[in-house]
Amino acid sequence: MEKPKKKIASPRRPARSRRWKTAYTPDEIHEIFRRFSIQRPEPRGELEHVNAFTLLVAVVLSAQATDAGVNKATRALFQVADTPEKMLALGEEKVGDYIRTIGLWRNKAKNVIALCEALIRDHGSHVPDSREALVTLPGVGRKTANVVLNMAFGQPTMAVDTHILRIGNRLGLAPGRTPEQVEDTLVHIIPAEYMRHAHHWLILHGRYVCKARKPACVACVIADICKAAEKTNEIPAPLLEIADAAQ
Repeated sequence: MEKPKKKIASPRRPARSRRWKTAYTPDEIHEIFRRFSIQRPEPRGELEHVNAFTLLVAVVLSAQATDAGVNKATRALFQVADTPEKMLALGEEKVGDYIRTIGLWRNKAKNVIALCEALIRDHGSHVPDSREALVTLPGVGRKTANVVLNMAFGQPTMAVDTHILRIGNRLGLAPGRTPEQVEDTLVHIIPAEYMRHAHHWLILHGRYVCKARKPACVACVIADICKAAEKTNEIPAPLLEIADAAQ
């Protein structure tokens, strides 16, 4: 009787190194962010705050709301409650009164109070400076943690909001279906020297220039480099004034 043949295991394919998809060369990416750095040397977020705690609260409240709407609600709130203890003393109902004009305000007021309790109980009333600790707080996800780490602690994080997700795909700079995919690409392709402010440059570019409905291509400082499939108007001669200023 013929012996059954032994199955020969197929050799494993060598793991491929991760490649981050982008339509741009490293030199082009460097030039994009060099121009952004000259256009806005010290970009700042538009959420008003007075310390790390109020920044954290403002970012939590900004989910599904505009920065302008959050600022309108929090100016008075932060005047009376700029620490976890003061906010907790107000209570959920009173916090809700202050933020009533913000979408989902009931749930957000509940989260703010729970957030204060966690900060007092687990972190000595201080906002932690690590993503691992931040994302355990009520109402805090990865994007919120990245904003706080960047703005409050100067860490080179990339918080992908709707603007960055949109232009990452539109420009072909960092194509991805999810914020996590876009973030992963951006943090690996952006030169280290520009990572500190890259988050704000991209948000401001998406908010005021590369807008969702009608990008203002004629006002874009990277129009001659941009590889978007469609552009709204005729692109003028390369905008080299900003590039020349750095030379």
